[in-house]
Amino acid sequence: MSIGSAGHEPRAVQRALAMLEAVASLGAGTSARDIATLTGTPPATAYRLLNLLVADGYLVRVEDLSGFALGRRIRELASAAPDPVEDVAGPVVEELRTRTRYGIYLASYSGGRVHLVDRDPDHELSGESTWTTHLHASAIGKLLLAQRPELIGNGPLRRITDRTKIEPTELIAELQNVQDSDAAYEVDESRIGRTALAVPVRTNDGRLAGALTATGRTGRLDVKDSALWELLRSYASLLQES
Repeated sequence: MSIGSAGHEPRAVQRALAMLEAVASLGAGTSARDIATLTGTPPATAYRLLNLLVADGYLVRVEDLSGFALGRRIRELASAAPDPVEDVAGPVVEELRTRTRYGIYLASYSGGRVHLVDRDPDHELSGESTWTTHLHASAIGKLLLAQRPELIGNGPLRRITDRTKIEPTELIAELQNVQDSDAAYEVDESRIGRTALAVPVRTNDGRLAGALTATGRTGRLDVKDSALWELLRSYASLLQES
């Protein structure tokens, strides 16, 4: 990658790589502002590096020019070697998808962040960056916050929709329910018209490693569907064992 006027110092390269990681984590359509905030990069520097990454094919602008997505060069690099996580989890997740009509997503947690590692190709996830950026508004985020409430921070939470829980007492009660049930759900909280259920994927020693999530249209996916909950839990246990 040519850094050009951004400089040849290692710091510029580190920032560029951090931006690629941010887009991979936040998902397609991530805005320049969100990328700059997540990577701690000054806006002017972020815009300059983003333009260079687009010019070199590592990033592309989404159709409405509102944000960025991973580009051709990243896909070429990714296809050069197999992904060990996908090799292990992929068959399990694919089998689960054959048993439900809802979208199935697999996420992992690292460094206090959510990473979508297996996206359902038959169920497009609009507003993906909301899931990974605003943890209080998503089922997968609530699972992480229930274990690490310090990630909520001290500032005001963003109300994504009028159903998003942002009042401290309400959110604390929600996270307590997540702890008690070892599961989480959202209804119109990250996007109007979307409901999602999430169960934890744990390591063999019980640590929270990620989440297995079902998503569907509000009104069609019932958060009280015990059969779906049990299906998700059974496949989450397979991922733990694998």
